Amino acid sequence: MNIRFESAEVRYGARVALLPLSLELTERRIGVIGLNGSGKTTFARLINGLTKPTGGRVIVNGRDTSEDKSVSTDVGFIFQSPQNQIILPIVRDDIAFGLKSRGFSKVEIDTRVDAVLRRFKAEHLADRRAHELSGGELQLAALCSVLATGPSILILDEPTNQLDLRNRGYVQGLVEDLTESAIVITHDLDLLSGYERVLVFHQGQLVADAAAAEAVRCYREIAA
Repeated sequence: MNIRFESAEVRYGARVALLPLSLELTERRIGVIGLNGSGKTTFARLINGLTKPTGGRVIVNGRDTSEDKSVSTDVGFIFQSPQNQIILPIVRDDIAFGLKSRGFSKVEIDTRVDAVLRRFKAEHLADRRAHELSGGELQLAALCSVLATGPSILILDEPTNQLDLRNRGYVQGLVEDLTESAIVITHDLDLLSGYERVLVFHQGQLVADAAAAEAVRCYREIAA
């Protein structure tokens, strides 16, 4: 993973969502924390081109997010409410949907769907209905749908939100075991234990960039 922010900013008229930001991200796991409205989600959406910078540039693996739409294929995004991300009622069909939209053949679709279900030991979910799944199972289904398309970078927005202790631990294990690079936006500070790099945003500005313990200390001071 190589992500560069080059004086990237986002403004909506007089409102500043993200002040000019310059940094490079290469670590395998990066945490992102901050109060609601601090700019962390805008920061994340810049990485896969869901939001375009109004100034400066964002370069992902050598590609400018404002100029190269293929960046979105290299950066998967799992939103805060995975039930809203799953489009089709049956898990297998939903995983296949993203592959169909990208022009894969039926044989390759079937191969990729089977592979991603097998990778996460989720074969038992293949024919389940999304509305019947637990919170942890929904996260797993969303993860399979996104990773089936082959992104090298995964952004997870509040992956343990509203999960009970058991499902929280399950999702934490899934994130830790990913071979893809991951950027984790969270209010669940324990989830970031051991992370070498955590970014803290406040009022549209990056105010700390440190290992987990120091970054969390800074965040607690802001939130106090």
